[in-house]
Amino acid sequence: MTSPTRPLARRITARLGTGIVALGLVATGCGGPTDTESAAGRVTSITALDYYSDEPEHAQWGELLTACGKSAGVAVQHSSVPGASLIPKVLQQASSRTLPDLLMLDNPDLQQIAQTGALTPLDQYGIDSSGFAKGILSASTYQGKLYGLAPDVNTIALFYNKDMLAEAGVAVPRTWDELKQAAARLTRQGRYGMAVDANATFEGTWQFLPFLWSNGGDEKQLDTPQAAQALQLWVDLVKSGSMSKSVLNWKQSDVSDQFVAGRTAMMINGPWRISALNEAKDLHWGVATIPVPHAGQTPVTPLGGEVWTVPQSDSKARRQKAAQVLACLNDSANMRALAEQHFTVPSRSAVAAQYAEQEPSMAAFAKSVEAARARTGELGVHWPKAATGIYTAIQSALTGEQTPEEALKHAQQIATGS
Repeated sequence: MTSPTRPLARRITARLGTGIVALGLVATGCGGPTDTESAAGRVTSITALDYYSDEPEHAQWGELLTACGKSAGVAVQHSSVPGASLIPKVLQQASSRTLPDLLMLDNPDLQQIAQTGALTPLDQYGIDSSGFAKGILSASTYQGKLYGLAPDVNTIALFYNKDMLAEAGVAVPRTWDELKQAAARLTRQGRYGMAVDANATFEGTWQFLPFLWSNGGDEKQLDTPQAAQALQLWVDLVKSGSMSKSVLNWKQSDVSDQFVAGRTAMMINGPWRISALNEAKDLHWGVATIPVPHAGQTPVTPLGGEVWTVPQSDSKARRQKAAQVLACLNDSANMRALAEQHFTVPSRSAVAAQYAEQEPSMAAFAKSVEAARARTGELGVHWPKAATGIYTAIQSALTGEQTPEEALKHAQQIATGS
């Protein structure tokens, strides 16, 4: 989690070493921007800001930005701040007209920043946005205009312990009924069948969204039978003993730790946990799409990932250079290299399909991204209030303080400020 208003935990870098070299090679032939203009008016460097402050991610993105800039004949001055500091810094820079030439934003934050007028629409630069999944473009759009593009994205899926399922004679669950039955059969002394992150943050909301959305629930109106049914599923898992009540306090990393330790047979989590799973040599795991209410349905999951934008500035030449670098970052070859490096999904559907064929552990994520939704898609800048209402309802229902119906009625009041 990068900040209280950012629903998705930071991605954990999965692959090191040769990935940086590959990215540098791919970047040749792409365009890039600059921050300083020569005496003759030629742009020689630009600035770029992101929240990739941890290593090796900071260095890896620096390599790619440098390569993209070099191909356009400019130097990219790359800086990073911790995730929680990015939006306050951007808002301050917007007011003082000192924004960088190239800016990365977590996708739920884009609309908030675009609303201030601090960003420029990408259509004025002729950037190719063809082949991107619908949800990815939605996450980057404000009032009908595209303001950013994400080279790679992520979502969540169902991880399962192959050995535990085989021993219990349990098939990978595809529906909610199958999930409850499988979780019950997999539960035994010292082990739960299922685990989620249900904590009182946007992470808890993030993990609940596939169950809400796949059942026809909607953040515009939280107190509906569809939403109550989704929340009741989680309540049933806890009440039956198939899921620990401790999920109320677990982060996504805690859920993963429980899975690695053999204390849960199944979990909801994201591809950023794959590197940790691979380090557990005796753990045999698989990943599938999140179970849906009824057989044959397609799960609707939330879309995670960061988008790159071109802020407003007084220099048209710098903006154009920044746009060239942005286009380079979103080149099909670069997004494939980034996905391989970080266990993410390339944003162009065709590239994602090719990647999933060669990396089976990512197939469920690639499939889910096709139908994934942007969290701000319905409510825009008002999404955080609904997200707060959702995780508050989860807490109330799982503790037994309120029924799902009562909890969601209160959630709707929070979302609307009534």
